[in-house]
Amino acid sequence: MINTVRKLVAIILLTCISPALQAQVPERLAEVIASRSAEDRARDAARHPGETLDFFNVEPGMTVAEVLPGGGWYTRILANYLGGNGALYGVNYVDSMWSLFSFASEDWVASRIAGTAKFPEQVAEFTDNGIRARGLTFDTLPPKVLGMADRVLMIRALHNLNRFEKQAGTRTQALSAVRDMLKDGGLVGVVQHRAPESASDEWADGSRGYLKQSAVIAMFEEAGFQLVARSEINANPKDQPGEDDIVWRLPPSLRTSQDNPELREAMLAIGESDRMTLLFRKAN
Repeated sequence: MINTVRKLVAIILLTCISPALQAQVPERLAEVIASRSAEDRARDAARHPGETLDFFNVEPGMTVAEVLPGGGWYTRILANYLGGNGALYGVNYVDSMWSLFSFASEDWVASRIAGTAKFPEQVAEFTDNGIRARGLTFDTLPPKVLGMADRVLMIRALHNLNRFEKQAGTRTQALSAVRDMLKDGGLVGVVQHRAPESASDEWADGSRGYLKQSAVIAMFEEAGFQLVARSEINANPKDQPGEDDIVWRLPPSLRTSQDNPELREAMLAIGESDRMTLLFRKAN
């Protein structure tokens, strides 16, 4: 029933999609993107989900691991696009990492940990197409998922892993787990808030949300991956952060302008962050 309704909605909404989008992404993917809620589609102009997933060569029937699925913005697309012959793993940080955040409360940590086990239920709310879904963490990968993923997607998920690398080795452990999940020749798609290359390494360590593109490429090469393609799909040249800025000053968070309408308008005018879009292959 869910899929029938989605198909009907998609037929109507596809007429509202720009011809450029329809030409650049597979028809089925465009249909899935069009069938979502108006709230979800409002972010498409900044996040370019169709072009991004097409660039990552994601196809129906694949096994895909989505790192840090959160509220499910990309999950809703992936679950319906991969279809009943596909599989979707929601992969979260290791449980111990949540408590490293300075603002973490016991209830917040508990909710994040509980969210991993609830991932299959979340997917079931988005589609009834029979896709196989599992919730995992980087340190709880069962043997049956190792070497099974066609794609691992790390969309705005790297900065905190790098942020706590010196303290807890989080990035090294995560990228090792990513490599273990992938099939031989499997691909990792990365979208990440991009720091200016001129920024200091201390500022661009992920704690403010940003990482340098050169640093991301280096960390993947060190972990046994090869860069195969890069894209400016998600670039935003209006985002020129200074060393006092955090990425969450921008929409949708607008964290620094809640009580300042003028500043809020300035942040809205910039839009969402400048983002690198990179594709890596698991090296043999």
